[in-house]
Amino acid sequence: MKKQGALANIGGNLLEKTVQEIFLAKGFQLVKYKQWKDRLDLYGKELLLTNAPYVSIYGHSGTTEFLAISERHGFTMRIECKWQQSAGSVDEKLPYLYLNAVEAMPEDRIVIIIDGGGFKDGALRWLRECAEKSKYAAGTAKNIQVFSLAEFMSWANRLLR
Repeated sequence: MKKQGALANIGGNLLEKTVQEIFLAKGFQLVKYKQWKDRLDLYGKELLLTNAPYVSIYGHSGTTEFLAISERHGFTMRIECKWQQSAGSVDEKLPYLYLNAVEAMPEDRIVIIIDGGGFKDGALRWLRECAEKSKYAAGTAKNIQVFSLAEFMSWANRLLR
């Protein structure tokens, strides 16, 4: 019998793999950020970079799952994936995630994909409301969007035509 943490990791990995497959199907190249950074000339203009670094609101090194760069569609977009299938602590990290998106992540366009059905009542609603109302982001150009996996798939299919 698998422990709760192992199940969460499996769910999170499946979420990330699904995001990768969506971008690969749309012609993006999957590359580790560190490899790309050292040899920009080796890679194309439609990229999905993994383990993209940033400096957190605490001044520590952080990473997000993806950084999508598209010359064809004209965007650089950071993508964070969160999966919580049963009660746990991920939802308590949502304010930290959101404030990092507002204050620390350098990109103006940030997508948070959050799914699994295990978030506490109000946690997901709070995150969506913050993003929709640009809470704490007044005076910035930040465009933070929150999607379930199904919502992200529909959105990406429209965006990446």
